[in-house]
Amino acid sequence: MKSILFDLDNTLLDRASSLIGFCHWQATSSLGIDNSEKFVGRFVELDSNGSVWKDQVYQCLKGEFSIPQSVDELVNEYLNHFRNFCAERPGASDAVRQLAREGYKIGLVSNGKSPFQEENLSALGIADFFDSIIVSEAVGCRKPDPSIFELACKELAVSPDQCIFIGDNPVADIRSAAKVGMYTVFIPSELYGDRCAEADAVCRSYAELLSIIENAESRSISQQ
Repeated sequence: MKSILFDLDNTLLDRASSLIGFCHWQATSSLGIDNSEKFVGRFVELDSNGSVWKDQVYQCLKGEFSIPQSVDELVNEYLNHFRNFCAERPGASDAVRQLAREGYKIGLVSNGKSPFQEENLSALGIADFFDSIIVSEAVGCRKPDPSIFELACKELAVSPDQCIFIGDNPVADIRSAAKVGMYTVFIPSELYGDRCAEADAVCRSYAELLSIIENAESRSISQQ
């Protein structure tokens, strides 16, 4: 294996805790909302694990909490300040640094807004270790479209069978990466559970990742 590719949200980034941290700040420091817990809970509910864009979220919140700021102002605040609350999944940054030291090419394939996602990766302090950073909005295609994985391979100058893809979404990450020929590692999350039958391996802690990669390489050699 020559390259290790990661998803961002819920894989490297602990999106849930990051979002809650931002929402508490926005409610109390920016908007002066008395019942911040209610605001946070409603934001998280409307956000639906990131599947609903924030203009729709804020349109609902404006009415429910009598917020005077415009939707555009609220969305811009989200885009400009979310990065200040980005928290990694435990051990993620150490794992990336270790893999870079081991000589692997490191890549990111993430759905989402650009440069929002790139800035969130930078906030984790590991962007400089990445040889390729691909965000769906910037390239005009998104997972599970196989072309986004093929683009990553092209940028890294590797073939899919030389890559390991690590992600939390059984369809957008695991199934679609496997279809192009990548070895897949599933990261359990509250959203998708702790099992994925289609994944080649499951990584329940980043402390396990290096041994999982070593096993993948051993399997690859035995099949040659």
